[in-house]
Order: sequence, then structure tokens, then C-alpha cells
Amino acid sequence: MIFSIIIMGSILMIITSVVMILASVLSKKALTDREKCSPFECGFDPKSSSRLPFSLRFFLITIIFLIFDVEIALILPMILIIPISDILVWTITSVIFIIILIIGLYHEWNQGMLNWSN
Repeated sequence: MIFSIIIMGSILMIITSVVMILASVLSKKALTDREKCSPFECGFDPKSSSRLPFSLRFFLITIIFLIFDVEIALILPMILIIPISDILVWTITSVIFIIILIIGLYHEWNQGMLNWSN
């Protein structure tokens, strides 16, 4: 009984090893495919000069995206804690947070950062 379990386990391990080796051999990339093997970073060619001028507008749009992304991560938990918190404290905190966001949005609009076509 134990001997047959050991043999079946050994056969299963051999079959698994053969399948893994076969999958590894078949999934190898071609060494001649230069484009797939080269790194890609934000649309820049890694083999060109790294001191090319960088669009400041792209950087500022990225910062705006990060600010509003973090804002969503802060607003969503506020909705979940409504039942377990004091409604007055929750309302004051939410209103202050939204006012800060609206002031930031107005500042970005006033500075012309929301004009995508320019």
C-alpha cells in the first residue's frame, strides 16, 4: 500500500517536472526580436540622449492626476464611516475637505492648467 503511494507520487513528480521543462523550453523569446527586448519608459527611446527637453505641461498634468487620485482614496472611506461616526463631525470634516479641493481646483483653473489644447 505505502509502496504504491510512493510510486504514484514519484510518477506524478516526474510528469510535473517534464511538463514544466517543456513549458519553459517552448516559452523562450526569440533573441532576434530587438523591439520586444528593449526597455520602454514613458514613450522615451532608452538609446537616445537622456538630456532631451521634457514637457513641463506633461509633468504638471501628472501632478494634478496624482492629487485627485489621492483625493478619491480619502473620500471613499469617509462614505463608509457615516454609520459609526458623529454626523456633525463627519459633515464638518467632509465640508472642509471638499472646500480645500475646490480651492485647489480653482487655483489650477486660474493658472490655466486645465486648458488641454494649449
